[in-house]
Amino acid sequence: MKRLRWPSRLPIDPYILLLLGTVGLAALLPARGTAADVASGASTAAIAFLFFLYGARLSTREALDGLRHWRLHVAVLGCTFVIFPLLGLAARGLVPTLLNQPLYEGLLFLTLVPSTIQSSIAFTSIARGNVPAAICAGSFSSLAGIVLTPLLAAVLLGNSGGGFSADSLMKIVLQLLVPFLAGQLLRRWIGGFVARHKKVLGLVDRGSILLVVYTAFGEGMVQGIWHQVSVVRLAGLMAVEAVLLAVMLALTWYGGRALGFGRADRIAIQFAGSKKSLASGLPMASVLFGAHASLAVLPLMLFHQMQLMVCAVIAKRRANDPREAAPRPAPPPAAHPATGTGAHAR
Repeated sequence: MKRLRWPSRLPIDPYILLLLGTVGLAALLPARGTAADVASGASTAAIAFLFFLYGARLSTREALDGLRHWRLHVAVLGCTFVIFPLLGLAARGLVPTLLNQPLYEGLLFLTLVPSTIQSSIAFTSIARGNVPAAICAGSFSSLAGIVLTPLLAAVLLGNSGGGFSADSLMKIVLQLLVPFLAGQLLRRWIGGFVARHKKVLGLVDRGSILLVVYTAFGEGMVQGIWHQVSVVRLAGLMAVEAVLLAVMLALTWYGGRALGFGRADRIAIQFAGSKKSLASGLPMASVLFGAHASLAVLPLMLFHQMQLMVCAVIAKRRANDPREAAPRPAPPPAAHPATGTGAHAR
């Protein structure tokens, strides 16, 4: 039996360490009073700027060109916005034995978030899958999530968390959809600038998300909602998320085979259809949940790191699969009619 080798270095995302450090800072020094108002305003502006950049980066032409592989994209979207939410709803039976209500709402929100782009592409490339399909699938998922995630949250979460009302809908439109559309409209003129300064704007992206996390967790500390979470609850949440990830990885791989996709396409479906985007989910949670966003984003933060570690193992295993890596043996030479030996035998 071939032994599964654990990679020497697991992908502990340094950004996760920064996020955890931000959570610690919010726990020790939460913003209060005027400082809290300033942080909240800056967080709102940061969210709008994030989605403006998302719109400016997304190539509409590339997305339209990818439509020719529509069956694969439908499969990924179905996993992201249908199967994931159904599993999230099924987890309702775990309340209150493993999860309390706030953690369950965060878990359900996790299942509504769009897929990732960068990590899906990276793992698909490592596993020698269909990278262009992974790029398009991640882009489609992010684009659809701007509309579908808030709508699904309105239907499935109702008045949970910060509530979903006409005011919440207006905030979503103004903070998420309008900046995204503005970025798309201005892409013709600013797309080159955004591409040339990708690294710098990437730092702005991440810094904005850190600000959102600090504001959300700081509000949670001031309101004392962290007293609702115990070590036992956190362990239960991690166990539930591990099962959720395992189920989605299995469904995307074997479901892709049942639908007749080839190996390269199945790899793209597995890595794009089993992931959730931290970059998109954190700002959305801040808008949807308000002061309750800290508990809402906790399951997403844990799931993000878990998916990176597990998918790194799977991607390396796919890349080293001898049945795919080794060239196929040449067919045996045809038998010589007189001697019965190969035609080139001497």
